[in-house]
Amino acid sequence: MNFSKALLTTALAGLVSVTAQAADFTFKIQSSDPSGDKNYQVQQEWADRVEALSGGRLDIELLPVGSVVKHTETLDAIKMGILDGHVTATGYFSGKDPAFGLIGNTVGAWSDTSQLLQYINYGGGYQVMTDLYAPYGIKFVGGSTTGVESFVSKVPLNGVEDLKGLKLRAPEGLVQQVFAAAGASPVNLPGSEVFTGLSKGVIDAADYTVFSTNQKAGMNDVATHPVQPGFHSLPLIDISVSQKKWDKLPADLQEILTVSVRDFAQDITTQLRIADQLAVKEAQANPEITIHDWSAQERKKFRAIAQSQWEIYAQKSPNAEKVYNSISTYLKENGLL
Repeated sequence: MNFSKALLTTALAGLVSVTAQAADFTFKIQSSDPSGDKNYQVQQEWADRVEALSGGRLDIELLPVGSVVKHTETLDAIKMGILDGHVTATGYFSGKDPAFGLIGNTVGAWSDTSQLLQYINYGGGYQVMTDLYAPYGIKFVGGSTTGVESFVSKVPLNGVEDLKGLKLRAPEGLVQQVFAAAGASPVNLPGSEVFTGLSKGVIDAADYTVFSTNQKAGMNDVATHPVQPGFHSLPLIDISVSQKKWDKLPADLQEILTVSVRDFAQDITTQLRIADQLAVKEAQANPEITIHDWSAQERKKFRAIAQSQWEIYAQKSPNAEKVYNSISTYLKENGLL
């Protein structure tokens, strides 16, 4: 009996050892989203799928925002080997180079997710991102996005004229520059303080995120005049890893990662679109909430203002000018301007 127990113990120990060593490659990747967020949940599904597709040879350890470094510091953390990669909004690195701000959120450029994804995958965006990340020793695996962001507002907004004098929260860089050009008064405020800022009257409106996330967070209950579909913001979300670690992967695992990111982009944009549709119905059932849908004419006015600012912003760095030329060419060739 004791002999059998010893055999069983040895066998189990061996199984644990094999399981622990099953992954040939492990990537520690930090997200720019909190663990409770819908975005993070879809990212975790992607990480699990990569492990399954690779037969357990590639393990992605996904970490929520701020787990190792701030969301604006992942570039340096990957370069120094503290992290192996990130899933993040590219625009967070505009402090490194304005080019990241321009390609990360070309305000007013994209009307739906497919336009941005086509630019990244087939219109020159992939090469632009590859070139931008090369000096940091980072491999751009692929791009994604969320959805055209809703606009949260406590006051009715039916067009560009209503933006004049509006106290709104907007990220630094190009986004603030565009809204200021439209006559608004942008305010620096972390995303974590948007709800409180609206509740206390610090701001009247906010460029924040997609409708379903706003609805779930109660934003539309304190700011009862959301603009949906959004007219301004569609962020680039990139999945990138250490170039050194990428180079050590065999060709089949590199291909699995590349294809998995394209699938992830389709997955997250579809899931968020479905969530937005359900959230809109929920909001419409609330008599306290009025959803505003801008006319094509008003959207065109805003895009004209945004486009004038792209050109000004492009002068901030040689890389930003390259981004501007690439995106402008794509938009013109595809009849999107």
